[in-house]
Amino acid sequence: MIELTTPAQAKREIALNLRKRRLSLNLTQVGLSQRSGVALATLRKFEQSGEISIDKLLKTLLIVGGLNKTIDTTAPEPQTFSTIKDVISGKVKPERQRGLMSS
Repeated sequence: MIELTTPAQAKREIALNLRKRRLSLNLTQVGLSQRSGVALATLRKFEQSGEISIDKLLKTLLIVGGLNKTIDTTAPEPQTFSTIKDVISGKVKPERQRGLMSS
């Protein structure tokens, strides 16, 4: 799959989207900081530049919404057939299992 959005553009769009979510909830940056546990300076920098750690982003998403959607977007794509023979036979290669990350 070809992606036309660059990481820099994605950071800006994510920051803008989360700012809009915050405002739609009538939350100030201070209020979001208090609820999420993310430092006010970090939230300000994020909304201006898109720079934030994944831990702080997830804490922010927990408050403004979108955490589960974010998790869902990272799920693997459903397995597809690799050859026409697989389609005809109905066989799909078994999904390889790797070690799981612990929480």
